[in-house]
Amino acid sequence: MNALHLYYGYGKGKTTSVVGLAIRALGAGKSVAMIQFDKGYDGENEHYSERVVLRKLMRLDYRLQLYPTGCERMNSDGTFRFKTNDEDIKEAQRALKIAKDLIHSKNTVDVLILDEALAAVTYNLIKKEDIHDFIALYENRNKPCELILTGHKIWPELEQKADLITEMRKVKHYFDKGVPAKLGIEF
Repeated sequence: MNALHLYYGYGKGKTTSVVGLAIRALGAGKSVAMIQFDKGYDGENEHYSERVVLRKLMRLDYRLQLYPTGCERMNSDGTFRFKTNDEDIKEAQRALKIAKDLIHSKNTVDVLILDEALAAVTYNLIKKEDIHDFIALYENRNKPCELILTGHKIWPELEQKADLITEMRKVKHYFDKGVPAKLGIEF
C-alpha cells in the first residue's frame, strides 16, 4: 500500500525525523531515495551534517540514494542568503525532475523523501500544482512506495491526500535569545 506522509511546521526536527525514518527503512532492507530541495552543496563546503553520515551510509549500502539540490545560500561571511533568484527556481525544478525520474524508473524505491519540498512551495520555488501533479504520478505507480514530504506549511487539498501528518511546532528555541544555530544540532 502506498502512503503519503507529511512532516511540517516551523519547529525543529523535520529533516531529523526523515533521516531517522530513512535509517530505519534501510535497517529493514528497504531502498530509500532522499531529494533535498533548496539545500545547496557547492561540492566542497558541506553545511548539512546529516549529509555527511548519509554519504558514508551510501558507500556501505547501495539501497540509499541522496540528491541534494539548490544553490549555495551560505555567504562567505557566514550569513545566510534569503533572497530567491532564477537559479534557485531552476534547482527546484531539477529536484522535481529527479523525483519524477525515480517514480518512472524500473528500479523503484521503497521510500521516497522530498525534504523541504513544502518549503519550496512556501518560498515560491515551485507551485502547489507541482506537488499535486507529482502526487498524481505517485498514486498511479504500480509498486508500493512511501512518499514523505517535509517543509513549513500544508494546505487543505494536500492534507486530504495525506495518510500521515506530523506537525513540528516550536514551543521554545534558544535561537530566539540570539544563540546561533549549532553544528550537529540544527545543521
